[in-house]
Amino acid sequence: MDTTSLPTDAPRTVGALRASGHVEKSVKAELRDNLLARMREGVDRFPGIIGFDATVLPQVERAILAGHDIVLLGERGQGKTRLIRTLVQLLDEWTPVIEGCEINDHPYRPVCGRCRRLAAELGDDLPVAWKPRDERYAEKLATPDVSVGDLIGDVDPIKVAEGRVLGDPETVHFGLVPRTNRGIVAINELPDLAERIQVALLNVLEERDIQVRGYTLRLPLDLILLASANPEDYTNRGRIITPLKDRFGAEVRTHYPIDLEDELRVVHQEALIVWGEDAVSASLPDHLVEVIARFTRHVRESPAIDQRSGVSARFAVSSAETVAASAVRRAALTGEEVAVARVSDLPAIVPAVQGKVEFEASEEGREADILEHLLRRAVADTFRSRLGGVDLAPLVELFTEGATVETGELVPATELLARLGTVPGLGRLLSALGIDEGVELPGLAASGLEFALEGLYLLRRLSKETLPDRTVYGAR
Repeated sequence: MDTTSLPTDAPRTVGALRASGHVEKSVKAELRDNLLARMREGVDRFPGIIGFDATVLPQVERAILAGHDIVLLGERGQGKTRLIRTLVQLLDEWTPVIEGCEINDHPYRPVCGRCRRLAAELGDDLPVAWKPRDERYAEKLATPDVSVGDLIGDVDPIKVAEGRVLGDPETVHFGLVPRTNRGIVAINELPDLAERIQVALLNVLEERDIQVRGYTLRLPLDLILLASANPEDYTNRGRIITPLKDRFGAEVRTHYPIDLEDELRVVHQEALIVWGEDAVSASLPDHLVEVIARFTRHVRESPAIDQRSGVSARFAVSSAETVAASAVRRAALTGEEVAVARVSDLPAIVPAVQGKVEFEASEEGREADILEHLLRRAVADTFRSRLGGVDLAPLVELFTEGATVETGELVPATELLARLGTVPGLGRLLSALGIDEGVELPGLAASGLEFALEGLYLLRRLSKETLPDRTVYGAR
């Protein structure tokens, strides 16, 4: 256990704990009190959660204040697990437990046989340990092989062999739920639990005791149970038993980012690429992040996509990482000092993320074409948003005078800029894209220019010839 931040004067016996004035609280009371304190202080109650401020989070807060167990319903990649994990920060930083207890008994209220005996023998000298909040959280992904023993517990044959009577509660090896007593238990994809396993959770949620091998252990568990599920599995397919549904106090629906700005924030927050020490760094300009965000939203809204499966936020994150990786590859092969992503890196997205999307059966064989079309739409929409008010006539004029420009995945930025020459109004174009016109990084200027060329082509103001290893822009 990490005790680096534990105060040196923390009580080490139950007598010292009482003398310190410590008051026992239930887990739900801890969450409620700490949530209210954060509300009064005006601090972020759910750090890292984006786009739920006016919809999901108020429901979660009400559920916590009501002391409810919660099930989060939403499609894949909507941040359900991340939201659940943030609730750990609402627990007290440290909590006292009876030293050596398997189920984290509170020193004031021992419930297991071992701790009751120790408390009777030692009195105020009962040893106390301190458990940090991160160790009071357990998470289990529901899979078909999960057993009652995994979640609740089972008879330990070794303890029986040591001479204990089979009906003795101390012959039980506790599962995940009782071992997280006085903490938070999260079960992801709850409907995937077999029905007999769901039945085993009924007493945990209502009576707060557990049953093992036909006899009941009256262990008053103190925990909050959080679960996640796909709405269709939870509500329509009958894959969760009705009594278990009834025992959850609150059902909260999650959703994908509603606003484009939230989609952009998710990509910026999550698309973290870890490179080796000797790797080339990569820059992903904001206009390309917007293209990726718009592309993700177009895919979600497309009638060609199976909307029941959803399009995860990881789709956008993987797209951003793929584009950045394509820029790094170009820099490594061409010798560029700094890798900057360009429009020519966007096509790498399609083969990388095609398997992350479920298409309608009628679209079989057209998957790549559909994604490429939606990606072009995203580029065109971003072009109108970013450069719709910028006069690009001088740039178009260069091509009407006979100029052509070759670019491509392996064309370095300096070569692209040299082929284009002096561009009138370049400063205004870069400023509209959020790029400082005084920047001395050719990769950013090349990225901005290539984006403008692609946008002009999509709006039918330039022509484009796509060859196996390069792209040529020219006059229409």
